[in-house]
Amino acid sequence: EAVVSTQSTGLGDNHQCTNALRDYISAEHLAKKKSPLDIQNWKLKIEKDIPEQLNGCDCGVFTCKYAEYISQDKPFDFDQGDMPYFRRRMIWEMVNKTLL
Repeated sequence: EAVVSTQSTGLGDNHQCTNALRDYISAEHLAKKKSPLDIQNWKLKIEKDIPEQLNGCDCGVFTCKYAEYISQDKPFDFDQGDMPYFRRRMIWEMVNKTLL
């Protein structure tokens, strides 16, 4: 289990962000499950060598793809040029209620 944040190279480490994400997950668990979540041994990880978004409209697609690739322990082998395909694929998956 880990808390992973993604950021482009050159922006430095944003430990404040990963700490905030960890605290949010803990607070949400307590609010929803009415019991504390033991996350003491969770890794806090900052992914830096990531594909960069080159426009102002694909942030959601990039975020979904980062999450998908991290959860499947796959290397980030996509780029901005893949976004039209990913967008169509995501629409197909939602309409058909299945993941490819």
